Amino acid sequence: MDIVADLQRVAARTHRRAVAAMVLCTLLWSIAGVITRHLHGHDGSALVFWRSGFAALTLLLVLGARLGPVTLARQSLAPAGGGAALLWLSGFCWAVMYTAFMIALSLTTVAQTLVAVSLGPLFAALMGLLFLGTPVRARTWGAIVTAMLGMAWMFWNNLHASAGPREVAGLLIGLLVPVAAAANWVALRHAGARLPMQLAPMLGAGLSAASMGLFAGGHLAVDGHDLGWLAVLGVFQLALPGAFAVWAAQRLAPAEVALLGLLEVIFGTLWAWLGASEVPSASTLLGGGLILAALVGNELLSMLAFTRPR
Repeated sequence: MDIVADLQRVAARTHRRAVAAMVLCTLLWSIAGVITRHLHGHDGSALVFWRSGFAALTLLLVLGARLGPVTLARQSLAPAGGGAALLWLSGFCWAVMYTAFMIALSLTTVAQTLVAVSLGPLFAALMGLLFLGTPVRARTWGAIVTAMLGMAWMFWNNLHASAGPREVAGLLIGLLVPVAAAANWVALRHAGARLPMQLAPMLGAGLSAASMGLFAGGHLAVDGHDLGWLAVLGVFQLALPGAFAVWAAQRLAPAEVALLGLLEVIFGTLWAWLGASEVPSASTLLGGGLILAALVGNELLSMLAFTRPR
């Protein structure tokens, strides 16, 4: 009986740490909008190139120092266990997330971009159930439905408030982020600890920067002010949270990872409000309140489940 109790305590502690890691990730991810609003240049491809390039370089240096160049290259191309396809699938998903999010930000407001990201939990729950057979608890479905109601309210009102096709395009491009994120959380959960999935954010950042370098056709110049802020985003908004997210996603169900990721909607809208004078509408505040209530309720019920005697 003591062994069972010890295992339950270990599981609860691991769960709490993974949740804390995801909360930290969302806090770091959420700074992108407010910093982007203070950049001089607004060309999406250039912003993606430099931000992703700095992230790729940071992760390359850190992982190269820890693993060694030869091991890093070998694990990237042919990881032990034959999981190269899964590793590169995750890398591709990171690349789509990094690229689509920044381009969407360059076309529409922070709040509207984050609203598009809010679809992540629904996609993650469905993909986890379909590809991994991961059951979705009733409380998680309840949280997803509540969050989706908040997202739908914000989406409908913000879509009608859009000034034109540019904002609508931003919303549509932003929808690529939750699809890629859901696929990524499923891939990371499936890989677990048996594959070097910590390399995936590095590969994704490299793919993102390379694709924008080709797409932009050499029009990637930014001034020193923007370069400094893009370096901050690359290191602290992509590289660091990417490493934390990989660790957390290997220990949490895809639907829970995506639900926790919705905190980025709350944090990002708040920073844009305080730091860039993008005042959220009443519909955004109401929808954000529903999302936050769903997240808090789901995690409280999860904590009760871990502490309940079995």
